[in-house]
Amino acid sequence: MSAPSAGPPGPTILVVNCNTTTAMTDAIAAVAAGAASPGTAVVGLTPSWGPASAEGYFESYVTALAVLDAVLAHPDPYDAVVMAGYGEHGREGMRQAIDVPVVDITEASAFLACLVAHRFGVVTTVATAVPGIEDSLRNAGVLSRSAGVVAADVPVLDIEADVEQTAAALESAGARLVAGGADALVLGCAGFAGLDVALERRLGVPVLDGVAGAVRLAESLVALGKTTSTAGPYRRPDPAKAWAGRRPGGSPDHEPRVTRA
Repeated sequence: MSAPSAGPPGPTILVVNCNTTTAMTDAIAAVAAGAASPGTAVVGLTPSWGPASAEGYFESYVTALAVLDAVLAHPDPYDAVVMAGYGEHGREGMRQAIDVPVVDITEASAFLACLVAHRFGVVTTVATAVPGIEDSLRNAGVLSRSAGVVAADVPVLDIEADVEQTAAALESAGARLVAGGADALVLGCAGFAGLDVALERRLGVPVLDGVAGAVRLAESLVALGKTTSTAGPYRRPDPAKAWAGRRPGGSPDHEPRVTRA
């Protein structure tokens, strides 16, 4: 008797960090791979330029272009993109630029929280990140389901310096949100990925990790054969339009490479 066929390979999901800290990209990709289904390939991607962390409007706008640049220049095929920057700008531009599903961890965690709770709270890094997250939730149509966004006063680059101290800071901020009416929490930074289980155990409410949730939602969209609509504002940019200087993912003389598996 012949051995059963292993079946076709699963999708390839590009998980792109919003900052240039490669150790954080590696940690995010590891969490993404752990959440992915068997057969799904997870590829971590770090922008080649930009800040080491994004903590506010200025850095967020800069990283939006750096992330677009990195994805559009990526040479290998992929089936979906997960944008692993919580509350960062650029997801709408990414959806207009490529022809595969784009899942932002901010939306993913909030959408999933709405399925398990009446109101969710977001625990993030520093105070300058809060307004951008609120903007992102508002644009996604879920800010009304939020009980608030609270900074744990943990800079992005300090998250891994003392994981226990980070977890304690998240617990304190999360407890304030729960006391204020949140019956679920969301980790408001890709660097917090993997801390959901400990925080859920400490606070007794569901805690959603955007990286893991985004990977699962991306897999679902690929399996259903769905990608971003081009009937509205996500219609592709005019390829014949003249550009001055270098365009994201390419050069003055070359179109960006946009590929799918």
